[in-house]
Amino acid sequence: MSIKSLDDLLSEGVSGRGVLVRSDLNVPLDESGTVTDPGRIIASVPTLKALSDAGAKVVVTAHLGRPKGEPDPKYSLAPVAAALGDRLARHVQLAGDVVGSDALARAEGLTDGDVLLLENVRFDARETSKDDAERLAFAKALVELVGEDGAFVSDGFGVVHRKQASVYDVATLLPHYAGTLVDAEVKVLEQLTSSTERPYAVVLGGSKVSDKLAVIENLATKADSLIIGGGMCFTFLAAQGLPVGSSLLEEGMVDTCRTLLDTYADVLHLPVDIVVAEKFAADATPETVAADRIPDGKMGLDIGPESVKRFTALLSNAKTVFWNGPMGVFEFPAFAAGTKGVAEAIIAATGRGAFSVVGGGDSAAAVRQLGLPEDGFSHISTGGGASLEYLEGKTLPGIHVLEN
Repeated sequence: MSIKSLDDLLSEGVSGRGVLVRSDLNVPLDESGTVTDPGRIIASVPTLKALSDAGAKVVVTAHLGRPKGEPDPKYSLAPVAAALGDRLARHVQLAGDVVGSDALARAEGLTDGDVLLLENVRFDARETSKDDAERLAFAKALVELVGEDGAFVSDGFGVVHRKQASVYDVATLLPHYAGTLVDAEVKVLEQLTSSTERPYAVVLGGSKVSDKLAVIENLATKADSLIIGGGMCFTFLAAQGLPVGSSLLEEGMVDTCRTLLDTYADVLHLPVDIVVAEKFAADATPETVAADRIPDGKMGLDIGPESVKRFTALLSNAKTVFWNGPMGVFEFPAFAAGTKGVAEAIIAATGRGAFSVVGGGDSAAAVRQLGLPEDGFSHISTGGGASLEYLEGKTLPGIHVLEN
């Protein structure tokens, strides 16, 4: 697979040229519109800074949330533009539209090194259209902003599994390159899939089995141990015939989980104790019970201390670790110990020389919120869905289109 890199573009020269960059700036905001976790903004800076410093006229496309194909002030990129400007230590203009008159006027007025962020690309319904012609028409409007001698840099790894105009179609219209972020992510995932050093441990959390079914099926054949926590463990416990109280349960997946447990009994590992409460709330009273003793009317919100010990033992000799999804409701301090304990076990394995990858926004957010060292892991991915689909063996449209 041959993909041109940002270094290739820089060596060709970008001074005075328009460069369209697809970044992933889909960050969480609080009710006041303040960025609460700038991880993806920070990850986008190296590519944008390199282009700006080299004199490119940089036009950035990105999305925020899921607006319904039309402008919605709640999903404006205004707070992101301000935060990005702080990180770049330069003014970042925000266009008042996506490909309208304001975007065109601002793009035409760019001087060498300027950075222009277009308004939320999903404010235009053509971005996510299933109609190829509609997406292509929108892509052409985006390309018009950087001119005929422009280039496209794909740096939003969190969206490369989507066949969308700003991710896929623009790459068919311009010379295209992988930004530093996408380049690094692909190299890491190739290492996870092709030259995996054993023992290989996978830790999966999060709420739904259905979201992770394909990756469980794929990795169960490759990993030496596959640890399951988070909300989805209760569907597995129910598949064993155990009571799960009012815990999160996907009843339609119970039979599937039973088959997985039968097929991969020596690989799959479930919690042995659970932290339960009467309600889903930060002030709920935690109680630790055995995994086969969850009381009626109580819900599991974290894995218990014995589970952390068991999972730590499984991770202690791992040479490769992939972690996607928290072990519990880490946002509530009373239910954060499971996620923190497993994360610390992965950090310890990394310290002993293991190659560890954290995939998924929730896991990355947990690392930061729980005060864990980001450099305690070999790599923290910015794209959960993209990482999972790559590990499932799927072709990622936004990567495939970059191949030469």
